[in-house]
Amino acid sequence: MKQSLTLIPTLREIPADAEVRSHQLLLKAGFIRQNASGIYSFLPLGKRVLQKVESIVREEMDGADAVELLMPALQQAELWQESGRWYSYGPELMRLRDRNDREFALGATHEEVITSLVRDEVKSYKKLPLTLYQIQTKFRDEKRPRFGLLRGREFVMKDAYSFHSSQESLDEVYNKLFVAYSNVFSRCGLNFRAVIADSGAMGGKDTHEFMVLSDVGEDTIAYSDSSNFAANIEMAPVVMDYTRKDVPLYELEKVKTENQKTIEDVASFLNVTPEDCIKTLLFKVDEQYVAVLVRGDHEVNDIKLKNLLEASNVELAGAEETKEVLSCPVGSLGPIGVKEVQIVADRAVKSVVNGVCGANEEHFHFINVNADRDFEVNQYADLRFIKEGDPSPDGQGTIVFAKGIEVGHVFKLGTRYSEAMNASYLDENGKSQPMIMGCYGIGVSRTLAAVAEQFNDENGLVSPANIAPYQLHLIAINMKDEMQSSLANELYKELGQNRFEVLFDDRQERPGVKFADSDLIGLPIRITVGKKATEGIVEVKIRNTGEMVEVHKDELLETVTEMLKNL
Repeated sequence: MKQSLTLIPTLREIPADAEVRSHQLLLKAGFIRQNASGIYSFLPLGKRVLQKVESIVREEMDGADAVELLMPALQQAELWQESGRWYSYGPELMRLRDRNDREFALGATHEEVITSLVRDEVKSYKKLPLTLYQIQTKFRDEKRPRFGLLRGREFVMKDAYSFHSSQESLDEVYNKLFVAYSNVFSRCGLNFRAVIADSGAMGGKDTHEFMVLSDVGEDTIAYSDSSNFAANIEMAPVVMDYTRKDVPLYELEKVKTENQKTIEDVASFLNVTPEDCIKTLLFKVDEQYVAVLVRGDHEVNDIKLKNLLEASNVELAGAEETKEVLSCPVGSLGPIGVKEVQIVADRAVKSVVNGVCGANEEHFHFINVNADRDFEVNQYADLRFIKEGDPSPDGQGTIVFAKGIEVGHVFKLGTRYSEAMNASYLDENGKSQPMIMGCYGIGVSRTLAAVAEQFNDENGLVSPANIAPYQLHLIAINMKDEMQSSLANELYKELGQNRFEVLFDDRQERPGVKFADSDLIGLPIRITVGKKATEGIVEVKIRNTGEMVEVHKDELLETVTEMLKNL
């Protein structure tokens, strides 16, 4: 493609509203342009990268025996009402009415549509398993779109759905697609981790997220420094052995702690450590209130609490709610004397000896508190967030944290949607059974942003060869020079005939502009036709290493072929 004939509107200044590196560079290099908050046009370079990512996704999905289809983005409200998500999904679901006042949603995801399609077309176990996927634009009305393509309101996604007659079949396809996803992100050149995750609003169990390591990631990954264990911090189990001190139990005593508002304040005031304190928080779990206890240096993990109590919704009670339910302010909560609500505690609480807790009275705390003697706990469980330095749950090494960008997610949905929407099949005995489902998503446009986050330097993007918009950037320094123009056009034709993807900068621009744009766009190899054109010699430079060689035109094909093999 001749650069004079395409649209690559590069920028010299960083746009004021672009906070992260990927957003800045994709705008500066002319890959994308914003139309509205969280909504972007993909310009020719950005579109070519999307197509290459999509091609990799298709190859891996087809190799895993998945079949592509395309479903409507405009979805009937009735389908979402069948699954129960029309009312529970939240304001992120974009809803609208047509001229006949019928309700629709713009597709945020397609569980309902695919389930209705398969239930109408598949009736027998003989047609299962079946895995279907699509690559399509999705819509979610994010409250705060940010970071460019990393959190938008309109984005490109690959979503797949599998249907099974047995759990074993689901497990087999899940594992197959897990490998396919790993291959996709490896082929894109990304540094990523597959982590144990929570299914959230999707429902189901046994899920993994594919997280690209990046300081701008909104998720925290807990992973072992000595093994392949990795989990979203919300899902990482704690396997600490807590040792209870072998000391005498002192008599419970109430003490005044006026103006001591935090655990750290109270611990310092009473000359103890946060580890000696018991923190009490009130949560609303579905329609019931539950008091949750953790050690003072720990934080309650609401996902673990939700899973423990098999709840649909868990939220921290507000100050007014807390005062109404337990008749005391948040900062003075404690478990002693509480009868109105269930009490659950993290396992670490049991090991606290002669500890400190709120007295359910403003400005007062109890000291010499001991679980089971001074208060009863309905259930002990792992209810806290894992911390750096904790032992890895797999027994190998210790936990360290990293930030990650979620680019893929795989779920075992089970019968969550098939039962709600009556998607059943007849088994070998002619008995009706609900289909068992899996769900698998890749953020295609988010993957483009993740690549930009990981592959850049001070001059611009450094595109991995597999998904660069073009393999080669051919630059003629002076198109008015007859020898340079002639040789550049000759090489452009020859490289194209040999199936190389070439962006030919044939513009009437100064050399400095051309080189700056080339670095910004970041194609893998740059070929410069300059003063030695009379000798048939060009300069070849590798973008990611800066390595540069002079090559005769007769050796150019062999040289760039070898270079691309090693990138």
